[in-house]
Amino acid sequence: MIAIIDYDAGNIKSVEKALIHLGEDAVITRDRDTLLSAKKVILPGVGAFGDAMARLNEYGLTDIIKSIISKGTPFMGICLGLQLLFDSSEESPGVAGLGILPGVITRFPQTPGYKVPQIGWNSLSFPKGSRLFTGIPEGSYVYFVHSYYLKAGNPDDVAANSEYILKFDAAVERDNVFACQFHPEKSSDIGLRILKNFIEI
Repeated sequence: MIAIIDYDAGNIKSVEKALIHLGEDAVITRDRDTLLSAKKVILPGVGAFGDAMARLNEYGLTDIIKSIISKGTPFMGICLGLQLLFDSSEESPGVAGLGILPGVITRFPQTPGYKVPQIGWNSLSFPKGSRLFTGIPEGSYVYFVHSYYLKAGNPDDVAANSEYILKFDAAVERDNVFACQFHPEKSSDIGLRILKNFIEI
């Protein structure tokens, strides 16, 4: 069973649908025992960093997430779920993230000819081998919706880069922690393959 963390964020149901399409048992929950016993856990979401951290804290999910990760369960953040794994975000000054991985979330600079948020398809490049991107060709396109991007504190954590206005960190992978700024559940066959890779870890 794959548990999807329920903290009232947007876009959670589309992740559930993608997992069911892949033949997986998926449950949306914030129940501690269910989350801790799941074989894999996903933290998806669309929304504001500060609001999301407030809900994770309100529901007691912050400590549960840290317990899931410390016990070695494969854990995947998607979109806002990636951003929450890091230290802080310019979107919500003074709000601490989960601090699972070092790094900060920064707003794209206003640049002539570019719209913020970035909404649409963009290609990936892979600086290193990655279990999450096994079998995914260099230059594959995935779907993004975001105004803020990751500056990873440890370059070794970066599993994929993309470029919009500037080059940014699009995915990370360290031990049992995986995360994508883009939406694999909305990225057609490539995205389903990425989710399948996570399922098979």
